[in-house]
Amino acid sequence: MIVDRSYVAENDGQRERLRALVARLSDGELGRLLGAGWTIASVLGHLAFWDQRILVLLERWQREGPAAVPPALDHAAVDWINDAAKPLLLALPARRAADAAVAIAEAVDRKVRTLPDEFVTRNAAAGNPVNLLRAQHRREHLDEIERALRG
Repeated sequence: MIVDRSYVAENDGQRERLRALVARLSDGELGRLLGAGWTIASVLGHLAFWDQRILVLLERWQREGPAAVPPALDHAAVDWINDAAKPLLLALPARRAADAAVAIAEAVDRKVRTLPDEFVTRNAAAGNPVNLLRAQHRREHLDEIERALRG
């Protein structure tokens, strides 16, 4: 059976886009407001948080088996988690949040790239409780940031 690993190339592309954006943004631009009280840096911290969540879930699954991973989150849970995390993300130094987004993206992409076929197949059969396609979330927020920077 052929295992779909198209997520690897997509993740790589959006991670490189993230890296390039962080490298070119000034500290002042990182502090720019995006809306709903979020800044560019806090949105980058948000990306880091959700990528780190995937790393934690992958480690739990590999250590304890699939039963250790909760089912995929519904939108209501995602909303309250984001709302709860926002003050902490806003409190981070802007450059550290941006750098963390890149470092954690690198770590999670490295991890999902090297997962055994059996894991990828079992995750898909379970409804993808561990979202290996990190690119989609990154693309959404990188597009948002780039629109704001264009004015």
